[in-house]
Amino acid sequence: MKFISTRCAPDAQETVSFADAILKPLPSDGGLYVPAFEENLRSWLLYMNDKTSFQSIAGSITSGLIKEEFSPIISEAIATRAFPFSPELKKLDDNLYVLELFHGPTGNCKDFGISYFASCLEHVCIMQETNATVLAVTNGETGASIVSAFRGKKHLKAVLLFSDGSPARGFTAADLIENGGNILPVEVDGTDDECFDVIREIYEDKRVVEQYNLTLANTVNIGRLMPMTFCYAYAFSRLKTKVFGDIYYSGYSGNYSNLVAGLYGWKFGLPLTGFVANCTDSLVVDTLGKASVLDSVVPLHKRGEADPANPSSLERLEQVFAVSPQVLRALVYPAVVTEEDKERACKDAFMKYRYLMDPETAAAYAASQKRQDIVAQDDGTVVLLAKKHPALSADQVRKWCGEAPKMPEEFAGLYDAPEGVNKVSCSAAAILALLALVQF
Repeated sequence: MKFISTRCAPDAQETVSFADAILKPLPSDGGLYVPAFEENLRSWLLYMNDKTSFQSIAGSITSGLIKEEFSPIISEAIATRAFPFSPELKKLDDNLYVLELFHGPTGNCKDFGISYFASCLEHVCIMQETNATVLAVTNGETGASIVSAFRGKKHLKAVLLFSDGSPARGFTAADLIENGGNILPVEVDGTDDECFDVIREIYEDKRVVEQYNLTLANTVNIGRLMPMTFCYAYAFSRLKTKVFGDIYYSGYSGNYSNLVAGLYGWKFGLPLTGFVANCTDSLVVDTLGKASVLDSVVPLHKRGEADPANPSSLERLEQVFAVSPQVLRALVYPAVVTEEDKERACKDAFMKYRYLMDPETAAAYAASQKRQDIVAQDDGTVVLLAKKHPALSADQVRKWCGEAPKMPEEFAGLYDAPEGVNKVSCSAAAILALLALVQF
């Protein structure tokens, strides 16, 4: 599979390989990489069943999509290394399931994207005899996920910036670069927004990016999106003999990456009927109940470049709509979801099913309830995307339901603040000085 920028002309031939897209994830025109064409994997997807492991699903889809670059054996090896964990699909009632994406090492769906990205990137670096460094502003959850995925990778390093008052998480002394590891946690004397500005300044300098082999581990990188298509395929493999009506997936819009990954899965041949999501300032529902992207009124050439620090996949969503506007308007069903709706949905799930949801999963449940005009037709089944373990939002869940979810033992101490964090001023010069010290 080849990739092309969202800002390329429709007839452009400026494609790049998957390896180039994950090593250098920012196209020079300021857009985002998307698949240049559709691969039909329907026969692969229909062959899978509830005995097929998640690792095999990920390896098979990788091989099908990137067969020009990765052999089936390499694809399977990448997936096996990336996923010693798996999603879980749970049934709440005959027409409602939850796809739990929090069974990775940090209780966050980011584990799937970051672990796969790291496994692919390590393989590419070995093949190309190079190295790569991720520079990222992280909160506790993202930082912990990057540390877990990068641990032991000989060709990868991560410099993780934490704003003042947002302490580092998830690493041990053995992970630190000064102790032979590959992680450099840095506490920056500034706010999150100031840290983002520093990251933007550094990644705008193409000379610096080349000098330090900088890449990105956030959803700007197409390597972060692909694993979510595996998760949708996993859910279908478990549903195919149990559900005979329409299948809808309902998830929290966030930065639109999970929705885009689902749409790519559909384009690759995944059987489903549609996606439900909460409305945002950009993704809205029109008077006919159809999806609309308001930002599309602004031409791409009049927008700023893709944000390397705090990304959004909205432009990818727009690109899918632009290619198939009528089809997509019949696939994506937004709903306005308020805080009161989320609270009500969270309580409803607890009362009906004794199931505790984090706020984002509650938003997905609320959206599906509001779009019963669509999902209830033809005996439709809804699969909720649960991206975070509810224990990570224990205070909010307790407030809504009167009961706090229990933190699993495997990551109960994961978010304790460890020792060994560097402290620097909030400036590009200070961060570049650190990069100079830790480069390969």
